[in-house]
Amino acid sequence: MKPINVGLLGIGTVGGGTFTVLDRNAAEITRRAGRPIRITKVADKNLALAKQVVGDRAEITDDAFAVVEDPSIDIVVELIGGYGVAKELVLRAIANGKHVVTANKALLAVHGNEIFAAARDKGVMVGFEAAVAGGIPIIKALREGLSANRIEWIAGIINGTTNFILSEMRDKGLSFAEVLVEAQRLGYAEADPTFDVEGVDAAHKLTIMSAIAFGIPMHFAEAHVEGISQLAADDIKYAEQLGYRIKLLGITRRTDEGVELRVHPTLIPAKRLIANVEGAMNAVLVKGDAVGPTLYYGKGAGAEPTASSVIADLVDVTRMHTADPEHRVPHLAFQPDAVVDLPILPLAEITTSYYLRLRVEDKPGVLADITRILAEQHISIDAMIQREPGEGEEQTDIIMLTHQTREKQIDAAIAKIEALSAVRAPLIRLRLEELL
Repeated sequence: MKPINVGLLGIGTVGGGTFTVLDRNAAEITRRAGRPIRITKVADKNLALAKQVVGDRAEITDDAFAVVEDPSIDIVVELIGGYGVAKELVLRAIANGKHVVTANKALLAVHGNEIFAAARDKGVMVGFEAAVAGGIPIIKALREGLSANRIEWIAGIINGTTNFILSEMRDKGLSFAEVLVEAQRLGYAEADPTFDVEGVDAAHKLTIMSAIAFGIPMHFAEAHVEGISQLAADDIKYAEQLGYRIKLLGITRRTDEGVELRVHPTLIPAKRLIANVEGAMNAVLVKGDAVGPTLYYGKGAGAEPTASSVIADLVDVTRMHTADPEHRVPHLAFQPDAVVDLPILPLAEITTSYYLRLRVEDKPGVLADITRILAEQHISIDAMIQREPGEGEEQTDIIMLTHQTREKQIDAAIAKIEALSAVRAPLIRLRLEELL
C-alpha cells in the first residue's frame, strides 16, 4: 500500500526522537497503521544537525515553508514551538489540505480555536497528543477513553521541571534558588526557566485538557497562573508535618457557576498517589462521574517519550486519512456545534481549603485576634501548628489549615490579619486540595 509521506518541521530533541523511533519501529507501526509511515522531508535551520540525524533517509531543507507547500506531503509534523512562525506554518499546511501533528502546547492554548476551525473547514485533522504530558496518552484518554463520563475535574502535575525542584526542596531542605541551579546543571531547567517555574507551561497544557474535558473553547488568557519561585522551604517542611506534600498543580473543575482554570502550588494529602510523584515525572488525575478517579503517570518530556505521542497521532491520522471528516473524533472531543463557551470563574469565586502561615509576636491574645477575624469571615480551622520560639526569640510562626471557603473570604480575612500590629510579615497563603 502507498506510504503516508510526512514532512517534519524541527529536528531537535523531539524531532530527532520521532525520526529515530519511527525508523526503529517501522514494521510494528506499519502493522498498526495499515500502511507505511515515512518521513520524506525534514526542515531545520541547522542543516548540519539535520544531516547528522537523518543522513540520506530523507530530503533536508532549511526552508520550512517548502515542506508545507510540497504536494507530496500528506502530514506535517510541527515541532518548532512558539507562537510565531509555527502558527503561520500550521495554518498554511491546513490551507493546503494537509493533516497536522504538533507538540506545541503554547500554540494550541493561545491559537487553538482558530487552528481547529481552519482544520474543520478544510476537512483535515490536527493531532496534539504530544502537547500535554509528553508520552502519557492523556488526550486520547480524555477524548475517547472517558467519553461515557461527565468529567468533574482534572488535577495534574504537568511540568517536570517544577516537580523535580519541589522534590529536591522537600528531600534536601534546600531553597528554591539552590535547587534551580542544580536543575539547570542537570538539564531539567532551561537557562531562562520562567515558563516552567512561573507556571505558564503548565497553564498551556491545562487549558488544552480543560477544553477537551468540558467541551469549551481554549481560555488560556483567563487562567490563573502562579508558579513556585516564591515558595519557601519552611512551608514544604510545615506541610510535611501536617501530612501534606506541595506540588505545582494544574486544576480545572466544572461547577454550577462556571469552570475553574488555575495553576498554583497546592497542598495534597501525602497518602494520595499523585502526592508521591517525584522527580521530573508527570501525573494527571481525572475524576469522571461513572469511572471515579483515574490516574495517568509517566514521563512528561524527553526525546522518545514525546516521540511516542507524536507517532501515535501519525498512526491515528493514517488510519483515518480517507475517512469522512464527519466520522472522525472531534478535536475537542465534543461535536463542533456542541462546544459551549462556559464562563471561567475568577479566582475570588473558587472554593477550596487553605494553608496559612503567619509570623507574629509571641505574646498573649494574638491567636485570639486571628481566630476572631477568621470567624467573622465564616472560616473554620481544621488544623494548627504553633512553633515554639527559640531562646531569646520574640516572634514565632503560626500555621493553620482551614476548611473549605471562598477565596474572596480568605482575601478579606488576610487583609484584616495583616493589619494587626502583632503580625510581623506578610501572610503566606497556599491552596489545599483533598482530591477525592
